[in-house]
Amino acid sequence: MDRYSISDLEKLTGIMAGTIRIWERRYRIIKPHRTDTNRRWYDSDDLKRILNISILYRKGIKISRIATFSGPEIEEKVKLLTRESTDTETQIDSLIVAMSDLDEERINDILMRSVINRGFEPTFTTVVFPFLRRVGIMWHTGSVDIGAEHFVSNIFRKRLISAIDTLTPQVNPDAKKFIMYLPENELHEMGLLFYTYIIRKRGHSVLYLGQSTPISGLVDVVERWHPDFLVTGALTSLSFDKPEDYLKRISTAFRDKKILVSGILTPYAEKVSLENIIPFESLADLKKHL
Repeated sequence: MDRYSISDLEKLTGIMAGTIRIWERRYRIIKPHRTDTNRRWYDSDDLKRILNISILYRKGIKISRIATFSGPEIEEKVKLLTRESTDTETQIDSLIVAMSDLDEERINDILMRSVINRGFEPTFTTVVFPFLRRVGIMWHTGSVDIGAEHFVSNIFRKRLISAIDTLTPQVNPDAKKFIMYLPENELHEMGLLFYTYIIRKRGHSVLYLGQSTPISGLVDVVERWHPDFLVTGALTSLSFDKPEDYLKRISTAFRDKKILVSGILTPYAEKVSLENIIPFESLADLKKHL
């Protein structure tokens, strides 16, 4: 059974721990479990209930009234209220609940409404990636299982690939050539796919190599395709014994290419200060090179 501390709930829901305690004591909206030493802990059902309550509360329903609803009533009211919602926090909370329920239809509905309201690019920058950061917190607290994380990530991945495939070629007299790849053993490609979408949308040519690309294979492709830029990065440091050494290797291997690096490689790129290694921390930084 998943276990959450009250500080975990605060991080995951945005509701202050003190507020949760008041709701528990005054309205009995949730009953925490207790350890042998009388410390509070909560399970997945408790997290889901608090998320749903936070959505109703943000929508202006008083907590005293919410406390009178049964569990099924809360879930039904949340579904009705969020069906047309375009509020970012509500959509992120709704995605977490839908992920917990493995509800693909609801996840797709939330994404579709956000895309219609905001557009595709802002949906990923203001909803999807903040949601994934929240999932990252859940991962570190041991409060999301690998199956649920893979389930929701692959929905987003399919959306990105579909969006990339539907882009119509644009005439860009200043078009550049970009190779997109991840280092060996790096499998988290969501950011790389999103950057691919951004670059192609602006009329540049992209060769997507994707996950776990060895330098030897990269050398062969670069010699044959002659790109202007290489774009890479990593989500964690697990792929590297010494990130600085990796950066020096690719800098030397591709002396005449500009290499844009992101993620955990960024601070190391700033540290080693190699002429053709360019760190970027945000989408705005990337767009400067487009």
